[in-house]
Amino acid sequence: MKHVIQRLILGIALTPLVVPPPAAHAEDAVPGPVFSDSGPDAADYGAAAGYQPGTLQTAARPEHLVATYSRFDSLVPARKVARAATPWSFRRAAEPAISYTFRGERWPIQAYLDRNPATGLLIAKDDTILYEHYQYARTDRDRLLSQSMAKTITAMLVGIAVAENSIKSIDDVASAYVPGLAGTEYGGTTLRALLTMSSGVSFTENYDGADDIAQLTRDLAEGKDTAASVARFNTRVAPQATRWHYASSETEVLGLVLRAATGVPVADYLREKIWQPIGAEADASWVIDGTGQEWTFCCFNAVLRDYARLGRLLAYDGAWEGRQLIPRQWVLDATTVRAADGHLAPGTATPYFGYGYQTWLFPGEPRRFALLGIRGQTIMVDPASKLVLVHTAVRKKPSEQASYAEPIALWLSVVAQFGK
Repeated sequence: MKHVIQRLILGIALTPLVVPPPAAHAEDAVPGPVFSDSGPDAADYGAAAGYQPGTLQTAARPEHLVATYSRFDSLVPARKVARAATPWSFRRAAEPAISYTFRGERWPIQAYLDRNPATGLLIAKDDTILYEHYQYARTDRDRLLSQSMAKTITAMLVGIAVAENSIKSIDDVASAYVPGLAGTEYGGTTLRALLTMSSGVSFTENYDGADDIAQLTRDLAEGKDTAASVARFNTRVAPQATRWHYASSETEVLGLVLRAATGVPVADYLREKIWQPIGAEADASWVIDGTGQEWTFCCFNAVLRDYARLGRLLAYDGAWEGRQLIPRQWVLDATTVRAADGHLAPGTATPYFGYGYQTWLFPGEPRRFALLGIRGQTIMVDPASKLVLVHTAVRKKPSEQASYAEPIALWLSVVAQFGK
């Protein structure tokens, strides 16, 4: 979504965010991350000027995208998600030869980076990093923008809140927790339907600057009441739980429910329940609106290895080093389509992906899933092999179906090579 080209009111001071130097590893003799000052179309992305940041009005221009997608929390108000006191460290193996098949040809992984505007690409198997490369002068200390990958984080926090009985049931309607939504279509929608983007409420999200996501973004940026901002979308065009339709407004409602049910800001809940328990090495941040509410549909910021830690947590179905942080059954439910929910199945919800609880589902067996965000943000997870791929990028178009083909080809080849 074109968040960065909307006018934001910066009336809230940012808490300083600290990213420490990378933790030392016992395997220091093994090569570490690989950094490049260049990347595909580097001149278009402002290489000559050092990938300079723009203003809020110009941040979505190609020459500013690299800085926008690695320093977003310096442009807008954000709440800090503090790192762990003692970071958990990945092991690191010597970088293996990685290749993939795309359009009938076999390519080395470097060819992928040569053609795709990835700012960071990391592949890990369980506790070991196999590959970690950065482009466009980005490093392992840059907090990279999640875009809609934050939706999956929100859904996992809902699962924790259900386990703690802060949320009684996902078959409750949203207005049971957010009185400001009483009498509205979203207020009368169950949390289950919101989790699966199946509210039936009309909402447009095509990133043309005149759609509903642009209106919602403006409202939140200008400090308008968050519940009132989502309540303006109040036309039901299909019965809930019958049709999948992508709508960031539904995640924003879930964020309001989380805040009301738990009594703490969403970023603080994440810090306590997930971020510090997985041993995050760096402070993260989550963009907040003018009322202090997190934009739960987007705009989380973290270093690449911490995204990989999150992916590893999900690969273990919510367990971390023997401790269950997210209920296992919740993660299974979030990444599986029930027989009764055919509208969410791969090939039906979208031509390729299915949809779980704010999570994208690969077709076929075994169970694999992804967190996705516009312009190329993704975390892909294979629980069976504990493989995780983290990919951050600065694609010039916000959303383009064809752009998923090569990352998916790379991922499927990685699973075929290293998944045993």
